[in-house]
Amino acid sequence: MKLARVTGSLWATKKSDSLKEYKLMTVELEPPFSGNRRLIIAVDTLGAGIGERVLISCGSSAHAGGINPSAPVDAAIVAIIDEKKK
Repeated sequence: MKLARVTGSLWATKKSDSLKEYKLMTVELEPPFSGNRRLIIAVDTLGAGIGERVLISCGSSAHAGGINPSAPVDAAIVAIIDEKKK
């Protein structure tokens, strides 16, 4: 899993039938997870909002959250981080 922040959403007029029930979100990976790839697209399985910190699973683990294994998914939001204000 990697820590990221949701930066926006994408609208696709046409997409794979296996993705029709999910939103596509842009997420920015937070250090030290960012490496060379800072902004990626993730399938939102939880209803995360823009600005929220989330955990994402990548690769074959992205399907573990109940996404159809044949869906073309490389990254999925699997948790929304609750933050406590100081």
